[in-house]
Amino acid sequence: MTQVAFIGGGNMAASIIGGLVQQGEYSAQQIHVSDPNDSQRQQLSEQFGVHTYADNQQAIEQADVVMLAVKPQVMQQVLAPLFATLSERQPLIISIAAGIDMPSLAQWTGCKAIVRCMPNTPSLVNYGSSGLFASDDTNMHQRNLADSLMRAVGITVWVQQEQEIDTVIAVSGSGPAYYFLMMEAMIETATKMGMSLETATQLTLQTAAGAAEMAKRSDVDPAELRRRVTSPGGTTQQAIATFESAHLRDIVAAAMQAAQQRAAEMSLELGAQSEQ
Repeated sequence: MTQVAFIGGGNMAASIIGGLVQQGEYSAQQIHVSDPNDSQRQQLSEQFGVHTYADNQQAIEQADVVMLAVKPQVMQQVLAPLFATLSERQPLIISIAAGIDMPSLAQWTGCKAIVRCMPNTPSLVNYGSSGLFASDDTNMHQRNLADSLMRAVGITVWVQQEQEIDTVIAVSGSGPAYYFLMMEAMIETATKMGMSLETATQLTLQTAAGAAEMAKRSDVDPAELRRRVTSPGGTTQQAIATFESAHLRDIVAAAMQAAQQRAAEMSLELGAQSEQ
């Protein structure tokens, strides 16, 4: 049976573990988690019945897959003591840390089969979107393993070039915050119009969820859905015209380009090439 080790047992790792156990694709006995926090290890053990360790080395000793779920700023420090074991055993490495590129992961782990993955925060409620990119040495079986792990918390899409991960970050990685900001603005404006905070929040969140579900189920694109609900001379047309006159599309484009650029900068700051 495939043995999966998680280095780091924080919120994202816990969500993936929960999804795997709930779906029954992996048993708790196949999952090994290391984390320096005693209470986090205890919670994972009690909630899911998985193996937990304070020592990263113990977690990876029998692993076929090692998921790196630590902050990018400490990635090299965490991997340094594990290099000998990883380079000898050659497990599949899956990194969910933003800003750590393939060359850095290869150099720090000594492994050939590596998948970079960018999940997003809705993964915490099993509604996530994950973009993945695999190294040339990752075989189809290993790609399928990575895919099955991330599908435990949502949908997966594969990109063909590593730099596309930066675009994934700009779209789905940072994307939830764009929608949260829109919700925040709508709720704030509704309360200024005299609506109670509770009612404004309830209507805004349900509208966002309903619009997303309509778009997912529809056989037409979002632009057509917008046109269908925008009656000439009506309230929606007036609101949309206001957005357009304020150049909303340009604002969105600038924001996404800024996120993409920052992702590229992080790779330079955090990766192995920053040491040169």
